[in-house]
Amino acid sequence: MKKLAILAALGGLLFASNPAKAQDSTDPAYLSLGVGYYDILDSSDGGAADFRVEYRSGNEFLWKLKPWMGFEANNDGSVWAGGGVLADFMLAQNIYLTPSFGAGLYAQGSSDKDLGSPIEFRTQLEAGYEFDNQSRVGVAFGHISNASIGDDNPGTEILNVYYHIPIASLF
Repeated sequence: MKKLAILAALGGLLFASNPAKAQDSTDPAYLSLGVGYYDILDSSDGGAADFRVEYRSGNEFLWKLKPWMGFEANNDGSVWAGGGVLADFMLAQNIYLTPSFGAGLYAQGSSDKDLGSPIEFRTQLEAGYEFDNQSRVGVAFGHISNASIGDDNPGTEILNVYYHIPIASLF
């Protein structure tokens, strides 16, 4: 329980807004929707459809780092919820690359995929295209594992397609 309290406190610090920086930021906050293939590299259990919804802040808090938080579920019944940091790099006009890292809680549900711990870490690399209205479409490859804090650490890989909607355009 102490570890969860520490994670919650760190998460609160990450998502605390800096009003002065928010006024200078030209990057929008995004509502991100994703669909993909869960456990894509393990053919033994057939994989599953993966569904995600995320909030990605437009405010940088350290160098290029921005906070994100999200919820992920698959049709096998497992869920993951967490948050972390990401960095956006514009490689060319309208082409971006976004590495990200986060920590969260995992529930196996009715899935056959036991990841070995309720605490799981997600690393991901996304590449995509940003439209003139700042909405984005991207393809991401991610890995979720417990970083060997559990007795077993099988991990899983997910291939996703994202659509990112600037939150300001929704209102």
